Amino acid sequence: MNADNFFSPTEKERISQTIAAVEKLTAGEVAVVVADESDRYPESAILAGITLGSMVALLITDLLFHDSLWLFLPLALLAALIIGWLTGKVPALKRLFIPHARLEEEVAQRALQVFYDKGLHRTQDATGVLFFISLMEHKAWVLADQGIYQKISQEKLNQHAANVATGIKQGRAAEALCQEIQQIGIVLAQHFPIKSDDTNELPNEVQTA
Repeated sequence: MNADNFFSPTEKERISQTIAAVEKLTAGEVAVVVADESDRYPESAILAGITLGSMVALLITDLLFHDSLWLFLPLALLAALIIGWLTGKVPALKRLFIPHARLEEEVAQRALQVFYDKGLHRTQDATGVLFFISLMEHKAWVLADQGIYQKISQEKLNQHAANVATGIKQGRAAEALCQEIQQIGIVLAQHFPIKSDDTNELPNEVQTA
């Protein structure tokens, strides 16, 4: 599953309607962006290949070839190449060889890049809010413009992101996302009520990066 079809058409429509409903009450602008992954993490394939490849080669030579060093080395190299390639194709395996802190850092950095790429920094009142979902990492990040940070801390936004991430892991991503958009919408309506000249500055549809 990739970013384009992570949400079904019905779920995309539900998310879009949730954003539209929230923005009827606030000058805040909400956008949802989904990415396949935040980084390619090439070191994961190398680490998995060396670690698992050596273990596989050791097991084979121990059981079948009487611990032959001459067979262990080429087997280890072959196994490392195969497992390294496989790691790049299987997200669950890739995640095992990436430190949690690295995943968090890359998702946060990609969210920041997407925030600017999608123009959330150009809203009239600096009230853009990004819900960014990175699929491979099973993580979400919520990022806001400077106007929002006067009223809502990043720590609070991180809790909304954590709730979305939990929903992803539980197989209810759309439901969790809509709930958190609604919760942020309540806060936005309190601090940034809609104006008479308000316009929809960002797409309500789910976007990909």
